[in-house]
This record gives sequence, structure tokens and C-alpha cells, in this order.
Amino acid sequence: MSAIMTNFDVDTSEAHGSRKWEGLSELDQAIRDNRLMEYRLKKSWADPWGRKLTIIGLIVIGAVFAFLAGASFGLW
Repeated sequence: MSAIMTNFDVDTSEAHGSRKWEGLSELDQAIRDNRLMEYRLKKSWADPWGRKLTIIGLIVIGAVFAFLAGASFGLW
């Protein structure tokens, strides 16, 4: 075995330690711009299940609001 460390070993260790997390760069930019809520809404709307749950949640909230408004006016 050789005790000499090649330049290749030094370069790969530096590159591995300073590796950029490219998948999280959009999230990092959103946090930096203080628009994390917008990021979460866009990601949720892009997901088919998230979109369905958002629509169902808004319909349920609307139905409860309509029921309470109707009850306060004496419709039922």
C-alpha cells in the first residue's frame, strides 16, 4: 500500500463535502424570499392528491359556513 494520497482523493473528498443540494434549492430560495407559504401551496396544488384534498376541504368549509349562515337566518 502506498502512503501517498493522490490528488484525485483530495478532490473527491472536497467535492463530496461541498456538494450542493440541488433538490432543495427551490425551497432554500423560497425561505430566503420569505414566500414559504406560496411554495407549499404550489407544491400541494401540483400533487393530484393534494389538489383533491384542497378542493374537498374548501367544499366542506363552504358547506359548514352555508349551513351556519342558513341556520342563523332561520332557514332550518
